[in-house]
Amino acid sequence: MSFSKANNKLQAMVDHPDLQPYLKNKRKVYSFDLLSGHSCPQASDCLAKVKIVDGKRKVIDGPDMLYRCFSASQEATYTNTYNSRKRNFDSLRGKSAGEMVSIICDQMPKNLGICRIHVAGDFFNPAYFEAWMEVARLNPDQLFYAYTKSLPYWVNNLEIIPDNLILTASYGGRRDDMIAEYNLRSAKVVFSYEEADMLGLEVDHDDTHAVNPFWGNDDFALIIHGIQQKGSEASEAVKELRRKKQKHSYGKAQTA
Repeated sequence: MSFSKANNKLQAMVDHPDLQPYLKNKRKVYSFDLLSGHSCPQASDCLAKVKIVDGKRKVIDGPDMLYRCFSASQEATYTNTYNSRKRNFDSLRGKSAGEMVSIICDQMPKNLGICRIHVAGDFFNPAYFEAWMEVARLNPDQLFYAYTKSLPYWVNNLEIIPDNLILTASYGGRRDDMIAEYNLRSAKVVFSYEEADMLGLEVDHDDTHAVNPFWGNDDFALIIHGIQQKGSEASEAVKELRRKKQKHSYGKAQTA
């Protein structure tokens, strides 16, 4: 099992002044990732999974997919990325919360200052969510954050989320209704900067909105990116962003 070094998007956050206390003494930004789709029980609009078809990795889109999960596309393209995320997922499935806490803490890099929980994947069951809460409690000088569509697990623990575990509800799941009901801070994938403006949402390019413990409860937007299904509205949106030379890509994932 392994943590991944910060990709280009996450690396861009290191100079933000609010995050400096977590990056003292040469501590770094990492992510912990699982297989996309396979570990995402509440995904809908972005649901995609890599499956082995005729000996090759292939992206299989979900029945209600509006835009393809960028990390599923990574897993189809990069063998090491797929293998790393699969090992992590296989290492945790079927374990108790306590067992998962031990596994995660044993493998956590000593110089970890900030951790994005899931560039790929999501909280796949209640015990796994509870495990990450406990990991955060055991490491109060480190900062953990996650986007999630597994909103029932969050809502069931609203009163006991550690202060150093920053959560953002990701629109496009099967329980989006819970976002307004419980006033959860949210992020929405948009197909253009004009759409973000129309919704009155700032665009987060480097996760500083998602990770910042001082950002508060303000919602924000994420620009569509990644390899999209040919001929889809999402694919056309990416083409238009590229044509306008507007920022929407963050580079190849790096895995440890």
